[in-house]
Amino acid sequence: MLTGLAIQNIVLIEALALELAPGLVVLTGETGAGKSILLDALGLVLGNRADAGLVRAGCDTARVVAEFAVAADHPARALLADQGLECDGTIILRRQLKADGGSRAFVNDQPVSATLLRELGGSLVEIHGQHDERGLLSPRGHRALLDQFGGLAQPLAACRQAWTAWQAAQAAADAARDRLAADQRDREWLDHAVAELQALAAQPGEEAELALARAAMQKGARIADDLAAVAGQLASGSATLAQAARRLDRISAEHALLADALAALDRALVEAGEAETRLAAATSALEADPARLEQVEARLFELRAMARKHKVEADALPALAETLAARATALVAGEAGLAALDAKVAAAATAYRAAAAALSAARGGAAARLDAAVAGELAPLKLDAARFRTALTPLPPAEWGPDGQERAEFEIATNPGADFAPLMKIASGGELSRFILALKVALASTGSAGTMIFDEIDRGVGGAVASAIGERLARLAGAAQVLVVTHSPQVAARGHSHWRIEKASDGAAARTSLALLDHGARQEEIARMLSGADVTPEARAQARRLINGA
Repeated sequence: MLTGLAIQNIVLIEALALELAPGLVVLTGETGAGKSILLDALGLVLGNRADAGLVRAGCDTARVVAEFAVAADHPARALLADQGLECDGTIILRRQLKADGGSRAFVNDQPVSATLLRELGGSLVEIHGQHDERGLLSPRGHRALLDQFGGLAQPLAACRQAWTAWQAAQAAADAARDRLAADQRDREWLDHAVAELQALAAQPGEEAELALARAAMQKGARIADDLAAVAGQLASGSATLAQAARRLDRISAEHALLADALAALDRALVEAGEAETRLAAATSALEADPARLEQVEARLFELRAMARKHKVEADALPALAETLAARATALVAGEAGLAALDAKVAAAATAYRAAAAALSAARGGAAARLDAAVAGELAPLKLDAARFRTALTPLPPAEWGPDGQERAEFEIATNPGADFAPLMKIASGGELSRFILALKVALASTGSAGTMIFDEIDRGVGGAVASAIGERLARLAGAAQVLVVTHSPQVAARGHSHWRIEKASDGAAARTSLALLDHGARQEEIARMLSGADVTPEARAQARRLINGA
């Protein structure tokens, strides 16, 4: 609820500070005293468009501060939390307006945008008047109000759950269909690639092994001539040594030292033979087989060419072959898998339609009850010729959603035989305000913003109708704070607190002020409202009767 309001330099208001009580708060005063200025100031701090014309003449800036007390579960607290703003149960809105039209907005002393201020203000205060296009006048919220009135939380939750399941199933089927379509477009390439990779039969590590083998054979080819020359030289040297050993052997008996020389020569022949053997082995090992080298190089080229084609490393070819083969296999089973997913979509769609149909039926029942409840409020408000209905209009399938398959809109017909039209189409501001009051009373169980403001809801009526309006405002005030700007003594008499708005002038400037009335002053104000400028004893007596009767 609104607990405090401070206004500085707004048109005729130089400085005002109000502490507001719960229940029905009445504001009265002469025409032109400044009641509309008060509402303009409140609208400014609730996020209305900044109008430089609101700044008091001769002033550079104007300021409005509104303080609210909110419960722990109030939606305004969740809105603040989403914006990273803290709230301990008190919300202070502040709007500063410059004479050049610039403005700044603050929530709990933190700067915010005017958009956030407007959204927050809409959750804190409902302003009902002929120019207000939010709240009950906006059909965007009518379906939610109907659901709250009808207590349709369970069928609504079931519909939302069914919608979510349907959309999830449809998304899965669409994704599978897209994958299948992509694979179908690439099927010829896929089949060819799988066949090509399977024919290649690449093995992990094969490229490295082939590269090493090719390097060894190429190396052997390069040193083959040198090995042949060395072998020839060894063979020639060994023959010469053997010939020398035979000659020395014939004469070795002639001298002891010759025997030692022969032994050394024999050892040289043995070593030379060992060298020839090892050289032959090396030559055999390094010998390049042209056919084998050609085979190795051809295989290596195939592996590397395939790797370049698929933009992978050669060692990744075996894994790629398995992946593409799996995709090719999936194509065969893809139609069957897609059919299964489509069956799930169909089942989910059927479940959603059933849940939505149940919700629609429940809404139809709730609409009938709401229409009857509003109809019961119209005659006492001098709207007995008017009719009210909750129009449920089926939506095209493209507009179905988690909240069902129809839109809801409150419609009225003000005269017998007249067509029904949206609430916003009503020409008479007084009729509109009374319709809104009737609807608010019928919807009282659905909850609302903590503060409701009715601007001259009693315009053009009096007597029993004004009394009926006051009784219904007081009833609403049992569940929420209600502020009413009124010219009706019957309405004023119902107030739990009463403020009088006055305008005074010192010859240089006019100023608007507010005063909280005690019991005696309140009685005098209601008497003034009954009799005019000259308050009579009869008017005072009637004021007492109205207050006591309330």
